[in-house]
Amino acid sequence: MLSPKTSIKRVVAASMIGTTVEWYDFFLYSSAAALVFNTQFFPDSDPLVGTMLAFATLAVGFIARPLGGLVFGHYGDKVGRKKLLVLSLLMMGGATFAMGLLPTYATIGVGAPLLLVLLRLVQGFAVGGEWGGAVLIVSEHGDDRRRGFWASWPQAGVPAGNLLATAVLAILAVVQSDEAFLSWGWRIPFLLSGLLVLIGMWIRLAVEESPLFVEAAKKAAEQPAAVEKAPIVAVFKNSWRQVLIAMGARFAENVSYYVITAFVLVYLTTHLELPKSLGLNAVLVGSAIHFITIPMWGWLSDVIGRRTVYLFGTVTMLVWSFLFFPMLDGATPFTTIAAVSIGLFLHGAMYGPQAAFFSELFGTKVRYSGASIGYQLASIAAGGVAPLIATALLDGYGTSLPISIYVAATCVVTFIAVYFAKETRGTSLADTDREPSVAA
Repeated sequence: MLSPKTSIKRVVAASMIGTTVEWYDFFLYSSAAALVFNTQFFPDSDPLVGTMLAFATLAVGFIARPLGGLVFGHYGDKVGRKKLLVLSLLMMGGATFAMGLLPTYATIGVGAPLLLVLLRLVQGFAVGGEWGGAVLIVSEHGDDRRRGFWASWPQAGVPAGNLLATAVLAILAVVQSDEAFLSWGWRIPFLLSGLLVLIGMWIRLAVEESPLFVEAAKKAAEQPAAVEKAPIVAVFKNSWRQVLIAMGARFAENVSYYVITAFVLVYLTTHLELPKSLGLNAVLVGSAIHFITIPMWGWLSDVIGRRTVYLFGTVTMLVWSFLFFPMLDGATPFTTIAAVSIGLFLHGAMYGPQAAFFSELFGTKVRYSGASIGYQLASIAAGGVAPLIATALLDGYGTSLPISIYVAATCVVTFIAVYFAKETRGTSLADTDREPSVAA
């Protein structure tokens, strides 16, 4: 029998590695949308329009996320967290590997972008179920006092995946010519996903099921006469306020992240006409800082509270949105790397406490459904369209100021949502029926 400390470390490692693999796949797509897909799948468009079309396929994946959150959340609350985590990893990796084999527009015409969209839908559906399961299985293994720290590690898998995807693309940009990369080199990181999925599966299968879920399932089995609503029905009936809080809390975090990591590549290469390697290197360094500091913010939320840390990140991101682009306009490696790195450091103040915060909003019986729905529904109107909106604003106005205003507006939405939420630090997750209230 493993000690509690050993058990939580094993669960954290398995969840984080699996999350890293899945987000490697996801961010690989966003980078390829900015650098490759605009010419390989939409070649008849001018550069910015082609990029907007490529980002539109990125947004399609976000539309599939809530559906994935609904389906995976329902069955995750019914049959367990572990089984759904394994399934989400297989779906995500399979779709990404298949993208590396896709024919381009020059080969089969309009069928190429249609197949790309189909695989993107599978990616989005899988990611919709991944996040909730990964953070909840850690949250439900850990203790109440240090939940913010432990639950932040699967969150750190997001920059780790981005770091890995960006590193592979950056290496290819160095060792290949632009012509070779656009012709066939871009396929290599997609095909590499197959190997990464095998590694992730091997590690994730070793994870034990959440003890809180096992206990809740045992209690439910002892009361066979009780008729319970489906988790999704219970969420929308009894926990709709918590869902709205989670959605609002996601806006600034989600939009700012995709502006900083995905749209930045468009801004540097198309607007400033700088080499793509500069943007990739900036995201690479920024992601490393993001990875290191997310657990720090999670730990701080255990000390001073989830809301305090989250609100700090929201306010500082609002300010940073007006400093980010002027620093990029400096067009030097130092100012570019600093702009991205500082932005991701501040973003971590929202993302670090988020897993524990959302987990603590819901009872065990509906936690997978509630956290996934709140997290993923916001993605449609937030991160899913953020690069597309930012590119359209740049195309329409020719300046970055409207983009900064756009990011700042989402910060206002998040500030209001978190300000009116109840502080959840130290909340016990063992009560399967509790329905936390929100501040009046």
